[in-house]
Amino acid sequence: MTPEEARRDHWEMLRFLAGNALFGAGIGVMVAFALIWLDIGGLGSHLARARNPFLPAAMIAVPLALTFAAAVTASAIMLMPYKKKKQR
Repeated sequence: MTPEEARRDHWEMLRFLAGNALFGAGIGVMVAFALIWLDIGGLGSHLARARNPFLPAAMIAVPLALTFAAAVTASAIMLMPYKKKKQR
């Protein structure tokens, strides 16, 4: 494998992992939205009564997004198809 092919392969892997991380973060934000919208544990009503609901909502959504992004990226790494590259 030439250095240019290796570089291209690395960028492909990074794009693959970044796409999975964005997908996981999106799932995490949707879960946070569902928790607030469905008023699980009175979360939505507490946020509705808050003076500034954006900070507590962000404090719920950001860690969930990061956790889901990490989980989806880790599963993508474990399931990543590995093709043995032929040396020329």
